[in-house]
Amino acid sequence: MLPTLDAQAAPSCPSDVPSIQLLGVRVHILTATDLIARIVHCAASNRRTIVAYVNAHGLNLAYEHPELRDFFNRTAGWVFCDGFGVKWGAQLAGLPAPYRYTPPDWIGQLCSACVAGGRSLFLLGGRPGIAEQAANALQQQHAGLKVVGTHHGHFDKRPESRENHDVLTLIEAAQPDILLVGFGMPTQEYWLRDNWDRLPAVRVALTVGALFDYLSGSAQRAPRWMTDHGLEWAGRLVAEPRRLWRRYLIGNPLFLARVLRQRLGRSPNRE
Repeated sequence: MLPTLDAQAAPSCPSDVPSIQLLGVRVHILTATDLIARIVHCAASNRRTIVAYVNAHGLNLAYEHPELRDFFNRTAGWVFCDGFGVKWGAQLAGLPAPYRYTPPDWIGQLCSACVAGGRSLFLLGGRPGIAEQAANALQQQHAGLKVVGTHHGHFDKRPESRENHDVLTLIEAAQPDILLVGFGMPTQEYWLRDNWDRLPAVRVALTVGALFDYLSGSAQRAPRWMTDHGLEWAGRLVAEPRRLWRRYLIGNPLFLARVLRQRLGRSPNRE
């Protein structure tokens, strides 16, 4: 039987973007250029949406945690493929392969589109000082880019904590068109789930993982030949073996086994 695309519209910024279901998670099939155009369009309108990424690690987490799966399928407007694992996993499952792109590769295009459209950014995440350094780097590269605020990610993220309230107040006062959230997965997704309704001034929220570390120079990506050939995970593993060994050495084979299970027609979600 031929695979079918799920043409479900994004809940907060309607579109006709097709998607696939991989391990129970909706992943949209659209190019980076198309996604950027839609982000800027929503940022300039009265529509609000959350844009999230998934990689093999994210799909493993969503497989095990229904609340994260619900975030991707219901809370986020668009979910794009961030890793080669998802692209190859879709093909292995007999599904159309989504386009693969990761925020460090296209943040420059987004910034250029923001400059052209007069849209503003707020950077939230990283260790103290990292988001500010990342913002400075982006503004040096893109003359006229409006960054209306930054804040680190080391605060009490419980919804009713005083620190969380202060961060929300800061963001609302800045009134950014686009909020970049880089807490790492799944913290960034859960934080947006819990606080999205408390940020009415924000038009678009975008999860970006470790983007600010790369922009600030506090972390280095794997060489281009690795990132372009599906080996970025290996570069990260070499750089941070103690933190990431379980994610990749156990998580990658587990992801493969779960995709094969879906290909065989068994339930993609954990019972």
